[in-house]
Amino acid sequence: MTTDDPTPVYFLSDSTGITAETLGNTLLTQFPANNFDRNTIPFITTVEQARSVVNVIDGLAATGLQPIVFSTAVSSDIRQTLGTCQGIIVDLIGTHVGQLEQALGTHASGEPGRAHGLGNAARYQSRMTAVEYAMEHDDGQSLRALEKAQIILVAPSRCGKTPTTMYLALQHGIFAANFPLVDEDFEHEGLPKPLTPFVSKCFGLTTNPLRLSQIRAERRRDSSYASLRQCGFELRGAERLYEAHGIPYLNSATVSVEEMAATILQKMRFKH
Repeated sequence: MTTDDPTPVYFLSDSTGITAETLGNTLLTQFPANNFDRNTIPFITTVEQARSVVNVIDGLAATGLQPIVFSTAVSSDIRQTLGTCQGIIVDLIGTHVGQLEQALGTHASGEPGRAHGLGNAARYQSRMTAVEYAMEHDDGQSLRALEKAQIILVAPSRCGKTPTTMYLALQHGIFAANFPLVDEDFEHEGLPKPLTPFVSKCFGLTTNPLRLSQIRAERRRDSSYASLRQCGFELRGAERLYEAHGIPYLNSATVSVEEMAATILQKMRFKH
């Protein structure tokens, strides 16, 4: 092992692994100077599978590489088995379950899959319905039932509207539509007509011209659409519209989809 070798990291779960990845990666961002080799092993549903994972981790540890292991296993048997590995264990569930059992005066269910699966059928179905709505109303392709939208993202092309609306739908069950701003929209001071009745639901996105030009060039290189001049023109026009109509907006250039969604929900005063 050399100092340049990446540290092996394992995200282990008896469900999808999404929570282990999210929480684990959040902790790892605090160590930007380190290199990590990330591995996710989901659906560890038996003690035998857990032992196999332990053997893999112990094999790496025997070579001098000490893996960091983030675990969100809910099953106590699986959690205990994973806890025997020679890696550095960060138990993201077991550390806190006992505290909650004591505080609530009851025992945890020990059922995996409730965070991201069908544990709450009503919430799951609401999220799927929201995703269908977001897909239908992506990029202004449908104006049907626009009054049902809880949020309408407005921005020039390639500012992050689609991934943000999809995330709001899938993660939070928000009925989110998005609407593109084009050259004609900057020729007058009014909002595009379909948005006028719903200005209170609108939220704008912007970015910086260079970043937008780079993103657009991936789709249409050497086009006027991707030119720095065109990008600057559209972004200035969009920001004028937002300010003229009191539409809150944020710059998407240096923030993740998750951060954008959280900011939008906060500014639009949604509970989530």
